Amino acid sequence: MQREGSLEAPTRHPLDWKNPQFWDQASAEKELGRIFDICHGCRRCVSLCTTFPSLFDLVDNSPTMELDGVKKEDYWKVVDQCYLCDLCYMTKCPYVPPHPWNVDFPHVMLRAKAIKFRKGVKLRDRLLSSTDVTGKLAAIPVVAQTVNAVNSFKPARAAMQAVLGVHQDRELPPYAPRKFRSAAPRSREFAIKDGKHTPGKVAIFATCYANYNEPVMGHDLVALLEHNEIPYVLVEKEACCGMPKFELGDLEGVAALKEKNMPVLARYAREDYAILAPVPSCALMFKQELPLMYPRDADTVAVRDAMFDPFEYFVLRKRDGLLRTDFKTGLGKVAYHIPCHSRVQNMGQKTREALEMIPGTEVTVVERCSGHDGTWGVKTEYYENSMKIGRPVFRQMAAVEANYVSSDCPIAARHIMQGMGEDAKGAIKAHPLTLFRKAYGI
Repeated sequence: MQREGSLEAPTRHPLDWKNPQFWDQASAEKELGRIFDICHGCRRCVSLCTTFPSLFDLVDNSPTMELDGVKKEDYWKVVDQCYLCDLCYMTKCPYVPPHPWNVDFPHVMLRAKAIKFRKGVKLRDRLLSSTDVTGKLAAIPVVAQTVNAVNSFKPARAAMQAVLGVHQDRELPPYAPRKFRSAAPRSREFAIKDGKHTPGKVAIFATCYANYNEPVMGHDLVALLEHNEIPYVLVEKEACCGMPKFELGDLEGVAALKEKNMPVLARYAREDYAILAPVPSCALMFKQELPLMYPRDADTVAVRDAMFDPFEYFVLRKRDGLLRTDFKTGLGKVAYHIPCHSRVQNMGQKTREALEMIPGTEVTVVERCSGHDGTWGVKTEYYENSMKIGRPVFRQMAAVEANYVSSDCPIAARHIMQGMGEDAKGAIKAHPLTLFRKAYGI
């Protein structure tokens, strides 16, 4: 008899993407069917996103009301709804490995997306997933101002929707006239104080978003390291972490970016730096997704073990007795959204722990997917679904009547503020790094 569910911690098998069988569509559809049938019999994940309701609607509306009544070509409608947040695997599914049913829903979705990508995708999807290429162009000062003006001009947005398929109502992040990497100050000379849990020096992987869109995140991180007398460097050079291409199924694109980043980052890892990435998706890419693609690659493993979320690092510094707690300003009420890509790092709610160190601060955590997920919620065909998924989050965040609305994921925070609309009631959107800096009074 098979066990009903599992109480054991989930384990993850490597992604066998170099195996020619991985790319066989008939084999992939067979595995999709196996997993879909298990999901249909369980339905525990129905509230997570629109992927599972799409699957269950196909089953329930089929002639047999079982998976055998669903056409295989309709499987791909389910695949298109998945944005690889990993929550089903990490928080809901009772049949993940080591359970013998070996249900890895995100990996079978990724396999299907990779097969679909090889057959060809829209120009829009290639552009949206090339964040470092578009960022470098848009971050040129005059170009940045022009792009920002176009993005806020309704007729231009209508044309963008018609031509590119970027929804005209989606609020897009601005491009900064000066990159973070160009403006970041050099670290002062501090003594290196290693702790039991943390290296005493930091290498910052700036990320495309902090570099091109909201450099303030990078400057806040630098200020926090300076205040805590932690010496830092910016990594010598960096490319996109690869998450946008990963979510699209462009595994060869991910591999090309890995070859650019990994030798550089591995050198810092071997020199005992903590590597910090201020965007959760980027940290997750190096902590989980690339190690699952390259489980035997020594550089990838070294970077995985050196990579920290910033607040994971700060909370561990606190445990080491090496974090300053000389906070000057309380923050009042903070409505804090923990992103999916923070949750699946299996590090606990480190940002909440850090913010709760601050006297005069009340943190309310909303632990649910916001629905935006990278480039998925930007696209015309998924915009309405992204807003639908986010509605419970919008309501919960608004109910706090907070002074600040915050999320480690800056695009989730922007999405949440858009969804809250007038219900935000004057709440200020601020990244947790910004709030931590404000509390220190620096």
